[in-house]
Amino acid sequence: MKITRKDVEHVAALANLELTPDEVERMQKQLDSILAYIDKLNELDTATVAPMAQVLAESGPEAAWRHDAPRPGLTRADALAHAPDPQDPFFKVPKVIER
Repeated sequence: MKITRKDVEHVAALANLELTPDEVERMQKQLDSILAYIDKLNELDTATVAPMAQVLAESGPEAAWRHDAPRPGLTRADALAHAPDPQDPFFKVPKVIER
């Protein structure tokens, strides 16, 4: 599958990104390269490879993950204490997306 300029511009619009023509061209080349690599991976015969959800699972869960123990977090008041413009119980932030 070949990525076109129109594809890149469409995805950029969906992500609300403004790309220069040079950036569109660069993204087009990079995405083409990524998809070519994925096509190459799809050619591999994986019939004898056992399905897995986590590559590190064979090392044991202790090798990949820390022990998950609950601990106290911030209270709502503490979290809002240093906010520049809190509106209890929320953080008020400036609008960043214009449509």
